[in-house]
Amino acid sequence: MRNSGVAGAGGAGFPSYAKLNMAADTVILNCAECEPLLKLHRQVLERYAHEIVETLSLIADTLDAGRVIVAIKPAYKEAVKAVEKVLPEFPKASIGFLPEVYPAGDEVVTIYETTGRVVRPGALPITVGCIVYNVETIYNVWRALHESKPVTEKYITIAGEVKNPSTFKAPLGTTYGELIEMAGGATVSDYALVGGGPMTGPIVRETDVVTKTSNAVLVLPKNNFVIQKKTQKIKISMNRAMAACCQCRMCTDLCSRHLLGHPIEPHLFMRSASTGTTSDLGPFMNTFYCSACGLCEMYACGQGLSPRTLIGECKSGLRANGVKPDPNVKMDEVEPNRSGRMVPVERLTARLGLTAYDKPAPISDKEVKPSSVQIKLSQSIGVPATAAVKPGDKVSVGDVIGTAAEGKLSMPVHASISGTVTEVTPKYVVIHA
Repeated sequence: MRNSGVAGAGGAGFPSYAKLNMAADTVILNCAECEPLLKLHRQVLERYAHEIVETLSLIADTLDAGRVIVAIKPAYKEAVKAVEKVLPEFPKASIGFLPEVYPAGDEVVTIYETTGRVVRPGALPITVGCIVYNVETIYNVWRALHESKPVTEKYITIAGEVKNPSTFKAPLGTTYGELIEMAGGATVSDYALVGGGPMTGPIVRETDVVTKTSNAVLVLPKNNFVIQKKTQKIKISMNRAMAACCQCRMCTDLCSRHLLGHPIEPHLFMRSASTGTTSDLGPFMNTFYCSACGLCEMYACGQGLSPRTLIGECKSGLRANGVKPDPNVKMDEVEPNRSGRMVPVERLTARLGLTAYDKPAPISDKEVKPSSVQIKLSQSIGVPATAAVKPGDKVSVGDVIGTAAEGKLSMPVHASISGTVTEVTPKYVVIHA
């Protein structure tokens, strides 16, 4: 896993080798994929079900873990059929069905839905005996084991205002603009791009490039609700909170982590932050336990306020000043009415103004052949790789171009195309085909 550069294929990109732990009794495959318009993981699972379940079982055997759970939603019918077909070969494996809600893909929620275990605030899944991987990550492990191939490509969905929504397998370092053109180009002139899901993805540019954690590029009109929320200035968000927050509690009542007993209450944070109250530091300290799913500001708030954004600013400020969360923070029981407060994905899609874009984005067999790539040396959590090439060097697909830091949480980076190295910086390597 480490030598092949396998990192979480989405989210923060945690190095996959570092999750392996003999304390695990359960290995979970996360195929929730609950952000609107994202479809690649269920498609990859449908295509490579045998390879993926086989690899999960090997991981479980290696760790002496007793079970493998494929966490998936019933609506992903073709992927479910593919998994059910191969299950008889792997006695440790079973399917764990997830509710059709957002954010079922938050690993803390996934673990609770499939095992009934509650991960403590700020703790890792291994503390309850679980390891969670997503679909493409495990497929990359299979390729490393059986084909000796490091991670040089990434499945990525191009959707929204494009002529032909598609999922491509692109070399790392390919620009988003090239993939949009391969999807037939944008169908509107005034648009913005979201890198990833509409709930958690940031605004990106066409010159930005594919990394190991890229899942999607959404082309959306600039007047779409999602774009307007993501481009709103922090100062305006705070001023609006000071003027309009009525303490209705809806943000807290629908908060997925709060419903599992975690001490995150967005309405109390909004009260303290907007009034400048510091006599109780609890609402500020508890921002550490926010999963940043975005339900509070993209769905729950009837005033259109931005709790998640302001909570993120607070959390970043605390970390920058060396403040750490309390590992023994008190938590409550799981909310008895939790099931009635979960948000259906279909309703969320409509609220975001994305229903018209919820179309198939099938995996394309069209080869992505960029003339050059810019490969980042930091594509996962941990210490970045150090460039191992110089301008003028000839490289082939799979060659190491960045070496991992010894003894650190770090992974190598590999060439995604064959060609000549033309630029090397501490942050990236450029290769011309």
